[in-house]
Amino acid sequence: MPAVVRGGRRQNTASAPKGGSSSKRGGGQGRGGRNAPVVGGKFAAVGKLDLSPRAVVISIVAGVVVLGAVLATGARAERIGQSMSRGMDRVTTGMGLSLQRVHITGASPEARPAIQRALNVSAGQPITSLDLDAMREQIQAVGWVKEARVVRLLPDTLIVEVVEHDRLAVWQTGGQTYVIDSSGRTIQGADAGRYPQLPLVVGKGADLAAAEILPLLAQRPRLSSRVDAMVRVDERRWDLRLKDGSLIQLPAVDQESALIRLDAMDQRERLLDLGFARVDLRTPDTVAVRPGAPAPKDAPKAADA
Repeated sequence: MPAVVRGGRRQNTASAPKGGSSSKRGGGQGRGGRNAPVVGGKFAAVGKLDLSPRAVVISIVAGVVVLGAVLATGARAERIGQSMSRGMDRVTTGMGLSLQRVHITGASPEARPAIQRALNVSAGQPITSLDLDAMREQIQAVGWVKEARVVRLLPDTLIVEVVEHDRLAVWQTGGQTYVIDSSGRTIQGADAGRYPQLPLVVGKGADLAAAEILPLLAQRPRLSSRVDAMVRVDERRWDLRLKDGSLIQLPAVDQESALIRLDAMDQRERLLDLGFARVDLRTPDTVAVRPGAPAPKDAPKAADA
């Protein structure tokens, strides 16, 4: 019987004593029978085969010799493995198992080119040899992508499902602008100029605090429609700069209560329509309003009056 090499260890059945073989056959009908569980561990396996110490030594030496021969081949062993892999690829391709279609779902037009580059596949590749886990990691490394899933659909289709980061706001800091998501993470590759509809937050720390203030403004469309930018002050509180140049100063804590007071005044007196220089809400239970500069009067008309 030919020798069996498994994990670098060589077991030569021809070396086992005849008496040992008889003992094995007789023992097979004993306590465990033919269906007895296999004992784990290499020493337990030696006891099961009833090998003599001499046979064990010979098997270990033979395994070392085989391992040394494999290592001595150097790059030749690697080339042999590559040749076998290419041969298998040709076989699977001949069976029609080659990549012909890639479907990407959940990707925006902006993100799609970067995702396609990360996939790095081409038509005709053997579909069974694609490393789906590695492809998923490459796609998730794309700045737009939050999560990705890659599925192989035989015989010839690859399905890529992505979930992108949400676009919460445009963040301006240090003279640069970035698109951020709801966690304050900068979305790499996103062009802030293509998102004029997103609210603008400005200053150090505004990226991390934006997710707290924006929902409060969204509940007040009359106010939010007039806001031009939200400026983070000392990483503690917000100033709301309106499109007409007015300023609303919010407190560092309990911003919602301050906005409720502002809403109440606006409903009573249409404050947002009057035009003001500043509304100071930093003091609890108080709304301080500084009127705007009066519009210049037409001198001739004043004289006529």
